[in-house]
Amino acid sequence: MKTIIVPLDFSNESLEGLNMALMLAKKTGANVQMVHVIGKNIDNNVELLEKENQLANRKFEEILKKCKEGGNINCALNYTIKEGKIFSEITDLADKFEDSLIVLSTHGESGFEELFIGGNAYKITSHSKNPVITVRKSKISSNIDKIVLPLDITLQTREKVPYTVKLAKLFNSEIHLITVRASHLKSIEKKLYKYTEQVCSYFGDHDIPYKVEHLTGGNLTDIILDYSVSVNADLISIMTEQERSVSNLLLGTYAHQMINKACIPVLSFPTYHLGNYAEDL
Repeated sequence: MKTIIVPLDFSNESLEGLNMALMLAKKTGANVQMVHVIGKNIDNNVELLEKENQLANRKFEEILKKCKEGGNINCALNYTIKEGKIFSEITDLADKFEDSLIVLSTHGESGFEELFIGGNAYKITSHSKNPVITVRKSKISSNIDKIVLPLDITLQTREKVPYTVKLAKLFNSEIHLITVRASHLKSIEKKLYKYTEQVCSYFGDHDIPYKVEHLTGGNLTDIILDYSVSVNADLISIMTEQERSVSNLLLGTYAHQMINKACIPVLSFPTYHLGNYAEDL
């Protein structure tokens, strides 16, 4: 991770995303790039556009000053102002940086409100070719001590493992590997146990402390969230794009529910960016 992109609407909620980014940057040495996007609704009004630019510049300078006074900057912290469709401007910006990550607050009060509330927050995670961390009403910890990593039966479910392990190494995290399924079919159980063995072997090779739980139930999202709260997790690692199957853990609606409901930061991976699962898994 070399650059962390942080969309801001300057609300208290969006600033929690910045706090998460600064915490990550402290451990990874990444640069932090803040961004505010002026929506298309005022593109044709030159006066409003200029006022919005001036306001955004002033807000960013206030943030920089506050961070410097508080001694919270130990990385390159910059900002940029864009105009256009919010989700496309943010994902395009992330694509311009090598090994980038987006940290996105999912609820705001102004400016980005249309994006951050409900299904619109999912636009960034579903369009991004880079990993995204979503933060919703989360109190940002000073470290990532515990990571919950759910597995399903799709081949792609393991693609998030190497990246998650890299984070765990940086933060000395314990990974909670969980399988969650609605079906009691033996074929699904067998595949999940096989994947679990492979991933646990990978953890062992990289000296990652871990725990394993096999859970069954109806609402898979709630099961994952309840478990994450019960172990006081600091991060949940999921996939956003998977094959269409009724057996999937986090296909579309589940990832959407997770992002909208989780009060724990959620790290989402797009499979078409990460490529095939690691050969050594």
